[in-house]
Amino acid sequence: MNHDSPINRRDFVKTCAAAAATTAAYSLLPGCTRAQNPSLSPNEKLNVAVIGIGGMGGNNTADCAAENIVAIADVDAGGYAAKNIAKYPKARVYKDFRVMLDKEKTIDAVIVATPDHTHAVIGMAVINHGKHVFIQKPLAHSVAEARALTEAARKAKVMTQMGNQGHSGDGTRMIREWIADGAIGAVRDVHIWTNRPVWPQSIEVGRPTETPPVPATLDWDLWLGPRDVRPYHPTYHPGTWRAWCDFGTGSLGDLGCHLMDCAFWSLDLKYPVSVEGNISTYWSALWKNVEARNEQYPRSSIVRFKFPARGVLPAVKLTWWDGGMMPPRPEALEKGREMGDSDGGVLFLGDKGILMSGCYGRSPRLIPETRMQAYKRPAPTLARIPGGEAGHVKDWLRACKDGRPSSANFDYSGPFAETVLMGNLAIRFPNRELQWDGEAMKVTNNKDADAYVRRTYRKGWTL
Repeated sequence: MNHDSPINRRDFVKTCAAAAATTAAYSLLPGCTRAQNPSLSPNEKLNVAVIGIGGMGGNNTADCAAENIVAIADVDAGGYAAKNIAKYPKARVYKDFRVMLDKEKTIDAVIVATPDHTHAVIGMAVINHGKHVFIQKPLAHSVAEARALTEAARKAKVMTQMGNQGHSGDGTRMIREWIADGAIGAVRDVHIWTNRPVWPQSIEVGRPTETPPVPATLDWDLWLGPRDVRPYHPTYHPGTWRAWCDFGTGSLGDLGCHLMDCAFWSLDLKYPVSVEGNISTYWSALWKNVEARNEQYPRSSIVRFKFPARGVLPAVKLTWWDGGMMPPRPEALEKGREMGDSDGGVLFLGDKGILMSGCYGRSPRLIPETRMQAYKRPAPTLARIPGGEAGHVKDWLRACKDGRPSSANFDYSGPFAETVLMGNLAIRFPNRELQWDGEAMKVTNNKDADAYVRRTYRKGWTL
């Protein structure tokens, strides 16, 4: 471990405590609710609409079952969507979310659980209609979209939440408290890994040449949304859209917001100063071709983020591993003991020890276990979310009613999502360090990479 600069534990704890107080203060900010009424009774039901109910949207809607589910929009009314729609017979059903938002005047709050490429255009439409919004991770498809959603929601004073449920979990809160307590000293190095992709990607699948008929239940043009027209194929929907650069955000977009969250929050990170991506060799050769680079994410990648010092907190190097790539196993970890869990994990390397957790910040432990047993845990300083991870959507519903922002509101999750998406930008331009001006939202040393900070939309679609 590199001890680049000394740090005073008292100052470290003081800085973390101040940051925690700032985070808690967010929950006291005024918000708006139905008819701009900040005192809606907790027992009064919200009128909730959902856009995209076939996948995670079905789970999110189930968490809102105690409210009034008044409208559902889905471009494909078949498959899982059909089964979930049938659970809410009183809800009016649409294919086009724009028609739903224009017609349904009583909607209070909207869940957006569509493929990544449509998150921003749909989320912005919801915000512009003055509705509270819950958007599945990674919030948007590009860095600029995440910034635009954050600023628009703040201006509209709507209650927001990103779908990274681990941020509401007890494990993530314990990690922040333990680090603030100095359990492992100052953290300068973090390693995060995932088992993704668990879908065909890169050399495993190419752009299909077949043009099967579009299913009768699907509006393919609406599914494409802001992306350029291409023929329908089941490899995109309902298949492996995450693998395709036009539609998904790869392994980082799938689990980055779940795995990186505990580090981003606990270490008070914001924008990195640089990001470098390294990708699997075979695919790297293909990516010299710009057309190939715009097709799919690589089979495996390593992304290195560098964050600056924050007050007395030292600079941090954060490394992301996917596609079977793993960080070195700590010598302190007992032989035969699993690193993280089946979805991945996090290693915080501190000046005085190591902290490990699973995905979503679950099961945090100091290692070896003898260190954990000897550690006297501090009293909780952060409020727990009722239900933990399972209460993530309900925490947003509570915010919609009482006007106190939810745990992963866009003021927090927006900058976080930008960082995750910045990692994908580095993957597009591998083997070079991209210098990043986060405030200006600009790659300062690579014009080609900077062009991908903002996406272009096909005619008829806009933020």
